[in-house]
Amino acid sequence: MDVTADIQTVRLLRGADPALSWGFVPTMGYLHAGHLALVERSKGENDCTAVSIYINPAQFGPQEDLANYPRDLQRDLELLRTAGVDLVFTPDDSVIYPADFQTKVIVEEVSRPLEGSARPGHFTGVATVVAKLFNIIQPTRAYFGQKDAQQTIVLRQMVRDLNFPVEMVICPTVREADGLALSSRNSYLTPEQRVAAPALYRALTIAQTAFQQGERRGDTLLTIMRDTVAAEPLARLGYVSAANPLTLAEWDHVDGDCLLSLTVFFGRTRLIDNLLLQG
Repeated sequence: MDVTADIQTVRLLRGADPALSWGFVPTMGYLHAGHLALVERSKGENDCTAVSIYINPAQFGPQEDLANYPRDLQRDLELLRTAGVDLVFTPDDSVIYPADFQTKVIVEEVSRPLEGSARPGHFTGVATVVAKLFNIIQPTRAYFGQKDAQQTIVLRQMVRDLNFPVEMVICPTVREADGLALSSRNSYLTPEQRVAAPALYRALTIAQTAFQQGERRGDTLLTIMRDTVAAEPLARLGYVSAANPLTLAEWDHVDGDCLLSLTVFFGRTRLIDNLLLQG
């Protein structure tokens, strides 16, 4: 496994045999089984697999947890070596954002609601760094988890609009046995908060059951999710949404597929989750 923080080294390794297909998994490190599932999917569909480990400051707001974001590079590298990854790109800020850096990638409409409203500038940071990583790695396919549903919608739009020659592969959310979606931020939870955290998935699945039984009123689906979260004393609701999964416009009456999503705080820890309902 090659490990480098240098762009030119990445390009030499990537270009050594242009006939080979490359899968790419961008991460911010502190890897868990969800990341490794993306790696396994990539390994099954490509000749080579690259992973990036970079905590991108541009996608964190001024009051967010950049300084405290969990880090363990040596652990991550050992996990990736065991998984059979071919290349790991570990740049620092000076590589990604040199002193004279001036360019941003802004995806307009699908970046505005939900996470975009709660975290202004977040998706500009995401789109900019992923555009750079795509240009550096030149992957055949790129792998993302459904847990970050809006992120996948934003990046698919960017890929279409800017004609990136990369296939976007969206993989199912990996969950704990009690339904909690795997996330590096789960490490912030106290033991009591960890017991309460499956409230997100519980809210989604109760609304999903109502949908499967014929409920199509958007406000009713939202009420179900709100009431379920409210029943958990340690949970504080951020937003709930029942939206068109292509445009993220909220459904008054669901006429097609529906993306249920929500964010919930446990103390200062902010978790997100979603389910895609087939209409």
